[in-house]
Amino acid sequence: GRQKASTMVLPTMAARLNTRPPSPFSFSTIRLAILLATAFIFGVAVCSALFLWQTHQNDPVLSTSHLPHYHGNAPLSPNTINKGKEDDSDQLSPSSTSSILDGVRVLVTIASFDFMQLPHLEEVLDGFQDLCYAGSRVDVVVYTTVLYPVALIDMFNDRMRCNNPSPNAGMTMTLILKPSRVRLHLVDFHRELFYDRIDQYDVFVYTEDDIRISPKTVAAYLHETRRVESLVGPERATDFNVGIVRYEYDFPENVVITDKTRHASVNVTRVYWEHLGTPIFEKTVDKVEEEKLAPYFISMRKPHQGMYLVTPSLLRAWKKRPKCRFNEVRNRPSHPSNPGQPTEGTQRVWMSSQMLYGGRHCKVTQLLPVENFGQLTVLHLPNKNYRRVGKQGRLGGNDNSPKNEFGDGSEVFQRSHPSLLKALELHLEMKRQFPNLQTSNVGEGKRYTGIRMVDTDVNFHSMHKNHRAAAEARLEAYRAYVERGGYMLESDMNIDLDEWRASSSI
Repeated sequence: GRQKASTMVLPTMAARLNTRPPSPFSFSTIRLAILLATAFIFGVAVCSALFLWQTHQNDPVLSTSHLPHYHGNAPLSPNTINKGKEDDSDQLSPSSTSSILDGVRVLVTIASFDFMQLPHLEEVLDGFQDLCYAGSRVDVVVYTTVLYPVALIDMFNDRMRCNNPSPNAGMTMTLILKPSRVRLHLVDFHRELFYDRIDQYDVFVYTEDDIRISPKTVAAYLHETRRVESLVGPERATDFNVGIVRYEYDFPENVVITDKTRHASVNVTRVYWEHLGTPIFEKTVDKVEEEKLAPYFISMRKPHQGMYLVTPSLLRAWKKRPKCRFNEVRNRPSHPSNPGQPTEGTQRVWMSSQMLYGGRHCKVTQLLPVENFGQLTVLHLPNKNYRRVGKQGRLGGNDNSPKNEFGDGSEVFQRSHPSLLKALELHLEMKRQFPNLQTSNVGEGKRYTGIRMVDTDVNFHSMHKNHRAAAEARLEAYRAYVERGGYMLESDMNIDLDEWRASSSI
């Protein structure tokens, strides 16, 4: 009986096994789950990419949407110096088929307080446009305290457009408005931007608005920086930076060059007015102590430059360098008992040169190549500072020297002949005569590609009522100009050619 019961149980258990519900993890279910998960991940990736793209496009400072429509976003050529890693140098890869500037990404920042030096600024901008035509991708940021009228922006849009067809070249320009109360601290703002964009550029340039920088200047800087790295190695190279010397032409002080006096320039030459003293190699120029660099480089005893160039790897190194903290903006050293009295130069001297080269600060050694010295000299466009030399309180002067005279606002200047054709005057008349040309500042997607003016740091409510109304009207005219694609209306062209500067400050 026990054996019979046993044989009866087995079929019952088998029947139960055969009637168990199917597994929820069948092959088709698993495959569907994988497909759904893949689709979800793909969707997240696409949405993230679109979000990042939109964020970049809406960047008011350096969006690639600023590039003209004929400039693509192709990757840089292999000979550029972009590395993007902290342990990499910025050394150029040698190439026999392209320029040292081809595809190099350059961020330029210019401190230009108002329109006082507008003639010089125009020349400075021309130099950076030349850099674009030399093959570089150039983003220019001008820090200013004045609102540019639409007419001036439109003229600059036409003038600064870089028609280099290379996918690696291009140029953008952005005006970042700051309140006039920042005064001498307008020179401070570039530093934060450099470190914010440190992985996006191959070389950074800071300059005042009256120094003529050419493609030769940038190319020579990159060439000599590469040579320093090859001689001492990338780590030791962070103790040095290839520098700049400014020059002027020493025209006779008592002569205005006219047809009658043009022969007065027969002995005029370039002069380095900031560097005085003989013997030259005891009082003006220093030989370099580093044994590997000494055969090729010198330093100036007074390293003030009014500008500087720098690579990403140097910016990173100087951020960590003892006593340097190059990324931190701070006031120039001053007398302990009189904070208003600088001890190592003004704020602009501090930010452009003294913080970097000063022995009590970053203590970086300025280098200038002996053989290529002239390639790293730049014209100081006002061409007036050489006249200070030998005056009281100035280089080469003493208490018995002639006084250095300053303007007091009472001076009356003779204007040029009224029949002279002004650049802005001709620009406006051409636009009136050719009203059909309305697409020059429009790129892909019918987006405005011209000069940007960013006002996020300006509080218009703090202005006087009448001045605020004029400033808001000018800004609104610019916004309308951008929205319709960067072409002027008659209201934009109806501008007083002699007085438009007067109501521009913020």
